[in-house]
Amino acid sequence: MSAEAPTIPLITPYKLGNFNLSHRVVLAPLTRQRSYGNVPQPRAILYYSQRTSKGGLLISEVTCVSDTAQGITDTPGIWTKEQVEEWKPIVDAVHAKEVLALMLHTTPRRLRTDEIPLIVNDFRLAARNSIEAGFVGVEIHGAHGFLIDQFMKDEVNDRTGNYDYSEAGDSNRKPLGLYLAESLNKYGIAYCHMVEPRMKTVAEKVECPHNLLPMRKAFKNTFLVARGYDRKDGNKAIVENHADLVVYGRIFLANPDLPRRFELNAPLNKYNRDTFYISDPVIITLTIHFLKPLLKHHRKGPSESFSVF
Repeated sequence: MSAEAPTIPLITPYKLGNFNLSHRVVLAPLTRQRSYGNVPQPRAILYYSQRTSKGGLLISEVTCVSDTAQGITDTPGIWTKEQVEEWKPIVDAVHAKEVLALMLHTTPRRLRTDEIPLIVNDFRLAARNSIEAGFVGVEIHGAHGFLIDQFMKDEVNDRTGNYDYSEAGDSNRKPLGLYLAESLNKYGIAYCHMVEPRMKTVAEKVECPHNLLPMRKAFKNTFLVARGYDRKDGNKAIVENHADLVVYGRIFLANPDLPRRFELNAPLNKYNRDTFYISDPVIITLTIHFLKPLLKHHRKGPSESFSVF
């Protein structure tokens, strides 16, 4: 009898709400800047379908909720009928058709108080449009200096009155993060997606592991982590219960079949940072090499996946 293959933590099943995932490797929300005029382009069908896998989870690139929410150029929107219609074939290309949308809103000035409900409504309408386009849910980007994050930062938010920062200032950031994670439990949020901090000084890159553990323990539903994980780090995060799912970005760009490579412990293509934010819609598909043609002796399976847009 042949020995049973060892269990690979990243390649174990997980139930996310109503969705049965066959592995825990998640595509990060990677801004591509290839949606000219804020309209999703046909090339995105290839980009996302390449990264589907049986029971996998994909998160889409940033998707703007209105024409006033364009913090990054050439990003897709979801506020017009045309945009919704162009999203539909992209969603359909992801075989399982369970898809979420990542929503962004940014602003270069202090909002008037009467404008804030209008922006909330932008998110509401964009969420409805996402469901119409075929997505099964929405991820709201609340970090990295965008709108929700701005309201939490005392060095940015100098408001008084109804939106006074003083009740949630970030001078003491760990208690703030813990408070936010606990507060999300009241709303039945499907998952919390957080990024482990890293620091890069002149002399070295400093990793800051385990900073998310208090938030992981406080949040009661599925917990996603990102930080530039590799296969070893991702497996360790699952084994030690630091996360339920691990989010990969740069190496997923260069390796569309990343879950399969992790399963086989196969070598990875190196990513090319120069191709990350350019307008050429073809270059990413010309510079990747798939594993499957090289591994004909391994079993094959259907290419169905759950995608998070």
